[in-house]
Amino acid sequence: MELHWSILFAMETIGTIAFASSGAMVAIEKNLDLLGVIVLGVTTAVGGGMLRDIIIGNIPPNLFVNPVYVFMALATVIILFLIIRFHRHFLFGRSRITYEKIMNIFDAVGLGAFTVVGIDTAVSSGYGEYHFLAAFLGVMTGVGGGILRDIMADQTPYILKKHVYASASIAGAMAYILLAGQISSDSAMIICSVLVVAIRLLATKYRWNLPTALGNIEKGDIVKDHESSL
Repeated sequence: MELHWSILFAMETIGTIAFASSGAMVAIEKNLDLLGVIVLGVTTAVGGGMLRDIIIGNIPPNLFVNPVYVFMALATVIILFLIIRFHRHFLFGRSRITYEKIMNIFDAVGLGAFTVVGIDTAVSSGYGEYHFLAAFLGVMTGVGGGILRDIMADQTPYILKKHVYASASIAGAMAYILLAGQISSDSAMIICSVLVVAIRLLATKYRWNLPTALGNIEKGDIVKDHESSL
C-alpha cells in the first residue's frame, strides 16, 4: 500500500509539473505578465482538484489545506518564466520540440494520476458506490484545470477540439467502474491510470482525434460557404 501511494505521489508530482508548465506556456505566448503566468500555471495544475472538492463539499479545497502541489506548481512556473525571460530562443527550434515531447509524456502520466486521485477522493469520501460520480470526479480532476486555463486565456478549451485527451481520462474512469466490483480498489485504480497514460500517448503518436460534424473543413471555409449561399 505504501509503495502504491509513493508511486502515485511521484506521478502526481510529474503531472503537476506538466500541467503547470502548460498553463504557464499559454500565458507566456499570450504575453501576460508574471502574475498572469503564475495564475494560469497554478490554476492548470490544481484547478481540477479544486473543482472536485467543491462538487463534493470538501471545503476548504485540499489545495488550501495541503498546498504542497501549489508550491510545486509555483516553483515550476517561476523557473519556466525565468528560462523564457532570459533565453527566448527556447520558444523555437529544437529546444521547443524537445520540451514538448518531454512535457507530453509528463502530461500523460499526470492525467492518469489525477484521474485516479479524483476517483480515490470519491471513494474515501464515502461516494464509492456512486460510480458515475466517482468517474466524473476522476475526469474533472484530470481536465478541470486545463478547462479553467483556457477559459481565462479566452480560447476554446483544448480538450474539446484537439486529440484524445478528456476521452482518455473518461476511458480510464470507466475501466475503474467496470473493475471496481471484481478486483481490489487499488488494482482497479492502477489499471485505470495505466490505461489513461497509454491512450494519451498513443493518441499523440498517431494523431488520433474524435470525428467532427464538418470533417476537416477549416473555419475560413465555413465562412466562405455561408457567404456564397447568401
